[in-house]
Amino acid sequence: MDFQHSYAALPLAFWSAVEPTPVAAPRLLAWNTALADALGLDPALEARAAAVFSGNAPPAQARPIAMAYAGHQFGNFVPQLGDGRAILLGEVTDPRGRRFDVQLKGAGPTPYSRNGDGRAAIGPVLREFLVSEAMHALGVPTTRALTAVATGEAVFRDGALPGAVLTRIAASHVRVGTFQFFAAREDHAAVRTLVDFVIARHYPALAGHANPPLALLEAVVQAQARLVSAWLQVGFVHGVMNTDNMAVSGETIDYGPCAFLDEYHPAKTFSSIDRRGRYAYGNQPGIAQWNLARLAECLLPLLHEDGEQAVAMARAAIEGFAPAYRAHWLAGQRRKLGLATEDAGDESLAQDFLEALQAVEADYTLSYRALSNAARDDAAGLPKSPGMDAWLARWRERLARESGDPAARIAAMDAANPAVIPRNHLVEAALSSAAEGDLAPFNALLAAVRRPFDDGPGQAPFMAPPALDERVTRTFCGT
Repeated sequence: MDFQHSYAALPLAFWSAVEPTPVAAPRLLAWNTALADALGLDPALEARAAAVFSGNAPPAQARPIAMAYAGHQFGNFVPQLGDGRAILLGEVTDPRGRRFDVQLKGAGPTPYSRNGDGRAAIGPVLREFLVSEAMHALGVPTTRALTAVATGEAVFRDGALPGAVLTRIAASHVRVGTFQFFAAREDHAAVRTLVDFVIARHYPALAGHANPPLALLEAVVQAQARLVSAWLQVGFVHGVMNTDNMAVSGETIDYGPCAFLDEYHPAKTFSSIDRRGRYAYGNQPGIAQWNLARLAECLLPLLHEDGEQAVAMARAAIEGFAPAYRAHWLAGQRRKLGLATEDAGDESLAQDFLEALQAVEADYTLSYRALSNAARDDAAGLPKSPGMDAWLARWRERLARESGDPAARIAAMDAANPAVIPRNHLVEAALSSAAEGDLAPFNALLAAVRRPFDDGPGQAPFMAPPALDERVTRTFCGT
């Protein structure tokens, strides 16, 4: 692998040098061929992947580091967090000239481990591999997994679990919490350095802007508005939207206790550590804006020399989140509802569909998918209720004002409404089997979620919602 090291070229305050801790018996669990090809990696690397990506034999050009950052965790500020079990090997450039981080997760302790073991269990590693691939297939901006490697060693959480290391590929690992780390220390020069780095890495069109920190803030606001809207379109619940889990690139990062909606409810929470529902499904846009306000606070000294003027500029940028999010969400809903044109009543039409689903605890994913049938005057798959009947009449009247080929409209709806998501009960079952040494359920589910818009016969076992006794109500971080 040909590595570059732009982040390691930043001052020492940004990172700490650290070597991966070797493991006893590395064994390849999963290799992402499509991602490896997209990155332009040598196909022969797969044969050596267990040793290379366990940390036992890192590439000669690697310069392993752990990144420093801080963050608000469930609203409480922690001034130093950092990569407690993640090690950045370096950066690779794909054939299109795009730069990506290559990071090992679970590769041993770092200076930021805070007495942790720096390791990961097989369940969280395979969860991130599975769900990030599903999100990529769904068209949601996301980090991705290149490999999962078993370590041949146990990690101890509630009990002994088989260990594993994930290789994560990301546009970068710079987080809102990275800015907070330096802002909390009033190191404004370091914040400025980080601004310049992020613009060069992610937003090069902003180079030469009259006010780069303001331009960056506005760009990150827009990126997060797009991202969180995409989450809600597919029923995704991140679970730990702490500021250290928000990447300024606009990618989904850190798949811990994440989950997908089965029955629709905006207050749905899965994470076992989110006891008050701070990061519930419907709260995610507001939390994203709150996190962005924390980023704005870091940038205040750079926005304007006059404090009041700086606050006004930051406030205006943050207030831009809500209309941007609403526009992205409504555009996504129009695609899901088969609407190619715009009408003033579309937002209420979309909201009322969700309310009709909530009233009868209908399945979120399958109900949207069933709209294709409803567009053919067949309501099979939609919940039966007076509210849904009234909504269908309004929707069909709205469709009647659309032009274009009905068959093309239905095809477009099928391309916007997935048939397959990583159903929580299937994910948990696959991870449990993997922990016992059987990867077949994991591999079958992985193959299915990589084709989320395919509802062919082979997909049917992965489309069904859980039975009452299969419902997953709590998910766990696995740290």
